[in-house]
Amino acid sequence: MGRRKATSLLSQSPETGRALLVCVHWRRDGWDPQSSLAELAQLAATAGLQVVGSVVQHLPHPHPRHYVGPGKLAEIANLRDRLGYTVLLADDELSPAQLRHLEDALQVKVLDRTALILDIFARRAQTREGRLQVELAQLEYRLPRLTRMWTHLSRQAVGGVGLRGPGETQLEIDRRRARERIAWIRRQLEDVRRHRERYRQRRRQQRLPVVSLVGYTNAGKSTLLNALTGASVLAEDKLFATLDPTTRRLELPDGQVALLTDTVGFIHKLPTSLVAAFRATLEEILDAHLLLHVVDITHPKAAEQAITVRRVLRELGADRFPTITVLNKIDLLAPDLVPEITARELGLPPNAILVSARTGQGLAHLRQRIAEALRAVAQPVSVQLLVPYREQAVLTLIEERGTIEEQRYQAEGILVEARIPSSLLPRVEHYVRSAPDNA
Repeated sequence: MGRRKATSLLSQSPETGRALLVCVHWRRDGWDPQSSLAELAQLAATAGLQVVGSVVQHLPHPHPRHYVGPGKLAEIANLRDRLGYTVLLADDELSPAQLRHLEDALQVKVLDRTALILDIFARRAQTREGRLQVELAQLEYRLPRLTRMWTHLSRQAVGGVGLRGPGETQLEIDRRRARERIAWIRRQLEDVRRHRERYRQRRRQQRLPVVSLVGYTNAGKSTLLNALTGASVLAEDKLFATLDPTTRRLELPDGQVALLTDTVGFIHKLPTSLVAAFRATLEEILDAHLLLHVVDITHPKAAEQAITVRRVLRELGADRFPTITVLNKIDLLAPDLVPEITARELGLPPNAILVSARTGQGLAHLRQRIAEALRAVAQPVSVQLLVPYREQAVLTLIEERGTIEEQRYQAEGILVEARIPSSLLPRVEHYVRSAPDNA
C-alpha cells in the first residue's frame, strides 16, 4: 500500500462554504441546543465554513428518514433561497439513509458533526501516526456511506467537505478496496501500538512517574504543559490543535522529577470511531500515575465539558486514576467574578486548583499538589492477583513497576503475591483476588 495523507472533507471554494446548522434536540445530557449549536458553529469556522443561520427542532428522537420532521424540512428548504446556504450541517451523526434523503430533498451537500470533526482532524494531523489514525476513522465512517457518496460525488470535480483526501480516487475504490485499506492501516497502527509499548517499558524502567494532561479541546492543556515545563509546544486558540501526544520533563518543588504528557482533547458527541482510531495514542493516559483534568473555567458549559471528559475517560478505563482538576484561564474571568464562587456555581470540584497557564497564576500551588499526589500514589501496597496465562503483559508490568514476591501456577492462571505502587491499582484491579493492605 502506498503512503497516503489523511484528507479533509471540506472544499475551500466559496460556492460550497455557506452552511446552515440544524440541531434536533432530543438528548438529555445537560447540553441545551443553543450551546451545542455554538460549538458546532465553532467547528464549522475551524473547517472554513461560513455559518449563515441555524434551525432547532425539539423531538423525542431524530426523524429516521430526514433527521428533522416533514414540516421542519419544508422550512429548511424555503431557507435555501433566502440564506443561500450550500451546505446543511447536522449536529448529530446521520445514518446513510438520512444523508441520502436529505440531499435528495434539499439538493445541497449534507454533512454531520462526525464528518466535520474528521475533517478538522485531517487538517491537524502532522505525524504519520496521526494521519493513519484519521484515515482509519474516515474510512470506517465512509464505508457504509460509499454508495451514497459515489452518486453524490460523481457531480464534483474534486472532493469537498467530508471528502478531503483521496478526492477523485475515492470514487474509484469499491467496498473491497476500502476494507483492504482499513485492514492495512490497522496493522500499521498495531505496529505503532507495540512501538509505544516498548517506549513506555523503557520509560517505566527509568522509574519516573507519568502525569497526563486530559481535558476538553481548547481548555489550555498545551499552554499549561509549556508553563509547567518550559517547553515550546505549539499552543493555539483552536479546536484540536494537539493530536499527537507530547511528553516533557517536569521538575517539582520537593526534588521529584516526572514526565508530563499532553494528549488529544475531547469534545461533546466525540465520534466513537475517533476514540477507537486514537486508542494507541490514548493508551498514554492508561500509563499515567496521575491525571491533570484541565477545565476552561470561562466556558459557560465548563461543567458539561468536564462531564464529557469523565465519560470518555470511563470508556477508556481511566476514570479511577488519581486526578487533580485544574481550572484554567482564571485571568479571563470578568473582574467582578470570584474564581472560587464561579467554580462552585458551575458545580466543579471544590478542591480544584485555580490557575492561569498564560500568566502563571496558581502554578506554584499546582506544582505542590502534583508533588503531594505523586508521593501518595507511589506508596506501595501488597496485593494478590490471579493473572490468566494469556496475559503475560500484566506480569511484565508488575515486574517493571513493583516487586513480585511469590508466584503459584494454577489451572486458571498464575496466582501472584506482589507489592506495587498504589497508582498501578487501576490497571490491575480486574485481577486482584484480595483487597490491598497499605504497606
